[in-house]
Amino acid sequence: MKDKVNEIKVSYKERIPASFWQKINSSDDAAKLLFEHWNKDTIGLHETFKVLLLNNSNKAKGIYELSKGGITGTMVDIRILFAIALKSLSVGIILSHCHPSGQLKPSEADKNITEKIKQAAQLFDIKVLDHLIIVPNGDYYSFADNGIL
Repeated sequence: MKDKVNEIKVSYKERIPASFWQKINSSDDAAKLLFEHWNKDTIGLHETFKVLLLNNSNKAKGIYELSKGGITGTMVDIRILFAIALKSLSVGIILSHCHPSGQLKPSEADKNITEKIKQAAQLFDIKVLDHLIIVPNGDYYSFADNGIL
């Protein structure tokens, strides 16, 4: 009798042709796109972590919500983040999370997870272009613009 094992299936489906993907030229472009796709009813309630997936021309392939957390934090599983980036054949990513408090300053935990993700990304030849902190009124903080990426 053969041993039984589950089949694993991970999928990525392009529903919008690449010619219509939005090009990201700046942190402002990324922040506006991400904020547009944030649930305005919950952005002020709990932290959520999302990743913007990009092709080689910095065009947005999609946004993936990686985690929802509590009032002051959310769990980021780097293995899932890279499973998504690799499956979608993304070459660049922009990290983002919200601060329900409206505080734009990154915490030490924010800086540490960004550095950890950057190091892992190098192994896969994926560029971490930015990490944005987005607050309920739409303002944002860019790690890249502030020289801490």
